[in-house]
Amino acid sequence: MGDAVPPSWQAALEPALTTPEARRLGGWLRAEEDAGKAIFPPRGSRLRALELTPLHEVKVVILGQDPYHGPGQAHGLSFSVPEGVPPPPSLVNIYKELEADLGIPRPGHGTLEHWARQGVLLLNASLTVEAHKAGSHAGRGWEAITDAAVAAVAKGDLPTVFILWGSHAQKKAGHIPELASGPHLVIRSPHPSPLSAHRGFFGSKPFSKANAFLEAQGRGTVDWSLPG
Repeated sequence: MGDAVPPSWQAALEPALTTPEARRLGGWLRAEEDAGKAIFPPRGSRLRALELTPLHEVKVVILGQDPYHGPGQAHGLSFSVPEGVPPPPSLVNIYKELEADLGIPRPGHGTLEHWARQGVLLLNASLTVEAHKAGSHAGRGWEAITDAAVAAVAKGDLPTVFILWGSHAQKKAGHIPELASGPHLVIRSPHPSPLSAHRGFFGSKPFSKANAFLEAQGRGTVDWSLPG
């Protein structure tokens, strides 16, 4: 993979990272890069979600599918783009729902690092993608690693909110039994993509629901505003 696993996640992810499947993933990624293919996000930022949100600080998990596949867009956080990159359509719809839910004005940028630093784990199912080929790294081995990350949060004793937008995220989380039996809140809705947002994403109020749960559990709310 080329990126070091942050210390707080090492024990939880070690079993998944030492499998033959994980070794094949690392070798395959190197071969793809050696062949001249553009892989996003670049090395050094593929585990950014885990770096910014230590395991013991996770309050909310927002699951994405795979990184943005346009140049300069992906930087290791689901749904987020770096400063200076226009928010993609799904993120624009997330901002619309944020404004409708909490009255927070839509920011002029697309980076969600402020959320990540407060305990919002912005995790994609696959952590790399080939340029201009959505879903191109699905099924290559990332899923076992990101499943282990989600399971590590779900197995914990701290009440956590899992926000599952769209069928892919719901399917990924559906086989983790701790989500059904644990002390957690699971919020499900259609994906914020323009193709599906009007089927129930708009009006779902995930941000206020998450904060109400966290406050009731004594974990403190998330400041969902995005300054800057």
